[in-house]
Amino acid sequence: MLNTENIKKDFPIFSGDDGKKLVYLDNSATSQTPESVIEAEMEYYKTYRANVSRGLYPLSEKATKEYEDARAKVAKFIGADTRELIFTASATASSNMLIYAMENSDVFHEGDEIITTLMEHHSMLVPLQEVARRKKMILHSIPMTESFELDFSEAEKLITTKTKLVAFVGVSNVVGTINDMKRLSEMAKKVGAYSVIDATQAVGHIPVNVKTLGCDFLFFSGHKMCGPTGIGALYGRAELLKKLNPGFFGGGMVDQVVCGETSFAPAPAKFEAGTPNIAGAIGFGAACDYLEKIGIQEIENHIQEITEYAIEKLSEVAGLKFYSNIDAKKNVGVISFLIEGAHPHDTSEILGRHGIASRAGHHCAQPLVKSMDVYAVTRVSFYFYNSKEDIDKLILGIMEVKKMFA
Repeated sequence: MLNTENIKKDFPIFSGDDGKKLVYLDNSATSQTPESVIEAEMEYYKTYRANVSRGLYPLSEKATKEYEDARAKVAKFIGADTRELIFTASATASSNMLIYAMENSDVFHEGDEIITTLMEHHSMLVPLQEVARRKKMILHSIPMTESFELDFSEAEKLITTKTKLVAFVGVSNVVGTINDMKRLSEMAKKVGAYSVIDATQAVGHIPVNVKTLGCDFLFFSGHKMCGPTGIGALYGRAELLKKLNPGFFGGGMVDQVVCGETSFAPAPAKFEAGTPNIAGAIGFGAACDYLEKIGIQEIENHIQEITEYAIEKLSEVAGLKFYSNIDAKKNVGVISFLIEGAHPHDTSEILGRHGIASRAGHHCAQPLVKSMDVYAVTRVSFYFYNSKEDIDKLILGIMEVKKMFA
């Protein structure tokens, strides 16, 4: 396992008496930020604050170089070419931007079918529902099996020559399941459909390579992989980005503008209208540097071991029921559960009193949670700075919940 005691020294939030007591188990909502990422952002604001791609003076040239260097780092992190990586405001912004761009490029037509999954986060599902409504398309969802995995036998039936788009989450933020992203991408390609992966819970937690997966598009956020909030990335195959019209317009993304007509710059600039989150992008690149230093395979191995230990310990708690994949090898480090007699929000609040950060609710995946015949679940989610000691403290906190609701 990784040396979490040393790793936590890289994160300011874990310093001081209060920080040392913190058991942070809400990583599916957002991760913590290492000092190196904070310093990279602050250096921009303190020493070369300027806009990018416009100025011909040293500060702007420095800002532009650092911004584009960050793009190269994030692209490399997922095995993409630099010209295939678009900076966005978030995973949600990426999803909406892509759907609007496809709609604006006449990709969708009445009667076309979109295939998604029951596991989707609202950031993917709601834009798909909206475009299906606008274009009078049919939206189908691949169901789950009893072991909280996608039912590929049903997927085979749903994905047909009528399918225009297969859009799916790489890792569930509720049940933790790591989906077979390559298989679904291949199924889409086989029928001539586009594939889109929401990799927000995957990138930075498990190895992700867009070329290996064979997907057409993929998006993720910086803040769930030690980067800043307010920055995300959208990958698209170069030949597809060339064909797509942007769905968001403004300065910085044009080639020529004359009265009545505009031509656009090549991708990725074509999709980055306006002043970008420059500091956020630089911090995003620094987060990739930091994670590569730790080692993404080492991170995955560590999370798997922590998850296995947590499942073992939680299984011993009487009255606790899992609502997640309990095969640690297929789980990215997300465990949702209920304690008999305790409301999930009460459980999370009581854990919080003991310094344990968890999450309760439907986790922006209401159809998934409702399919499990519950209204909400308590969720804990792990990252590479979590230790077995954190799990032991979680168990003690759960015992306090049981005692209170006995």
